[in-house]
Amino acid sequence: MDFRGASAESVAALSDELRTAVSSSPQTAATVADSLFELSQTIRSEAALRRFATDASVAAEAKSGLATEVFGGKVDAVTLGLLTSAVTRKWTRALDLADALEHLSEIAAVRSAGEESGRLADELFTVGQAIQTNAGLRDALSDPARTAADKAALLDGLLAGKALPATVTLAKQALAGTYRTVSAALGEYQKVAASVHGEGVATVRVAAPLAQADVDRLGAALSRQYGRPVHVNLVVDPAVIGGIKVEIGDDVIDGTVASRLDEARRALAG
Repeated sequence: MDFRGASAESVAALSDELRTAVSSSPQTAATVADSLFELSQTIRSEAALRRFATDASVAAEAKSGLATEVFGGKVDAVTLGLLTSAVTRKWTRALDLADALEHLSEIAAVRSAGEESGRLADELFTVGQAIQTNAGLRDALSDPARTAADKAALLDGLLAGKALPATVTLAKQALAGTYRTVSAALGEYQKVAASVHGEGVATVRVAAPLAQADVDRLGAALSRQYGRPVHVNLVVDPAVIGGIKVEIGDDVIDGTVASRLDEARRALAG
């Protein structure tokens, strides 16, 4: 999610508060992830509440008091504390409050994976790839005639017992969040998983599978180049023909045979 100005500052401060509150308890993080997501949905759908909670002319005490009155006893103490802190902060747009709570829920879900964060990132990528390449699954998850509960049950059947609870939580969240598609949401969640641990994410496209040693060497080289750990997602793509294509952030390093052939054709045509 893209936050600007005052909203970016508020999200950064709230992220620090969340880290402090859940760092010692993955179970607390899991509970907070669910609660924050539900709050984001409520605030997004209740325009009057959202406007009041983000109105800079309303006293902070009045806003935190209302949040406590409406949600006290309905959410856990950590979530309520984050909400009361959030409504006292400044927001560039009223909708940014709901988006921020959704983003914080993503961070909490990542932190609920504890030391399995690397596995979480891999699973999110694998689920996203499975949806992109399986037309039947993709259509089922985007079918407006199917209820959210039905779609969630479908994901449960696919992932329960095979993936981390955090992966299942985020996959279900992708069905109802603000991202354009489930695949897009899962891609963003993987970036969140990497950023929580100070990493970058690189998607590497190759014509044939690479040995793990080669993947590790590529990851180490990218880490040196970008000055921070880089998590590598490997995609086998026959269209590559040979060589590799690396996408990391806004950077694209295209060393594929297909790219060189295209360049040669353009040169001949020119």
